[in-house]
Amino acid sequence: MQRTVTCSIDLGLTGPVRLIYSVAVAQGLPLASETISITIDGASVEPMEIVDAHGTRLHSVDANGSQASLSYEAVVDGIDVEPLVTDTDDIVYLRPSRYCESDSLAPTAASEFAGLSGLGLLQAVISWVNEQLTYVAGSSRPTDGAVRTLLGRQGVCRDFAHLSIALLRALNVPSRLAAVYAPGLSPMEFHAVAEALVEGQWWVVDATQLAPRQSLLRVATGRDAADTAFLTNFGAPTQLNRLEVTAVVDDFAHDDTSKLTQLR
Repeated sequence: MQRTVTCSIDLGLTGPVRLIYSVAVAQGLPLASETISITIDGASVEPMEIVDAHGTRLHSVDANGSQASLSYEAVVDGIDVEPLVTDTDDIVYLRPSRYCESDSLAPTAASEFAGLSGLGLLQAVISWVNEQLTYVAGSSRPTDGAVRTLLGRQGVCRDFAHLSIALLRALNVPSRLAAVYAPGLSPMEFHAVAEALVEGQWWVVDATQLAPRQSLLRVATGRDAADTAFLTNFGAPTQLNRLEVTAVVDDFAHDDTSKLTQLR
């Protein structure tokens, strides 16, 4: 399987700022080619690459100008190994987090999924979240978490993922969020899915069902969207003027949602 992805970002700057981009495919994927270019007011700058947990690759630059632009392209030829399971996964990814208030949703989870466990529980949560929420672009605020999403009954991909994660954690299933490139997604954008640790393996949980899971390409992994944003800035305010994402795959497979798969 060959997947080709691109990302272009234009920012307006108001003063000195540290920009941290998370747009590169995760460490360990079989890269056939990759380029990343960052300019400040048209002058090329060399970013510092920092590898975060789970192979997330961050590219950091210190900027002082009026405009910053990023261009990224990668071709991944093949799939990665199975997602690594570490000794801390069933501790870190069972805790409530900023956007996944599993403690607040524990009564809901216990009531809706009583008696279920393992892979059957994953399928039940995917179906339930898909039925409870409506995908509406622009319907949620950047500060909305799983509780507000459930009350509002609508959201975007990260909201579907946060609710899935919170419910699973409330049922003692370690769960986390992955930011991905998603061939087949429409409209094209960065996509967010959940992963759940069941029977010693990490499985994709995507209640939106908007893109084939087999072709997803990992970018960043963390507790929730606070850990996986495509851009973080420290310093003067910045304005997002343009974001364009593309993702294509050479073998577009039908996604059998009755079967579980891994993010590779």
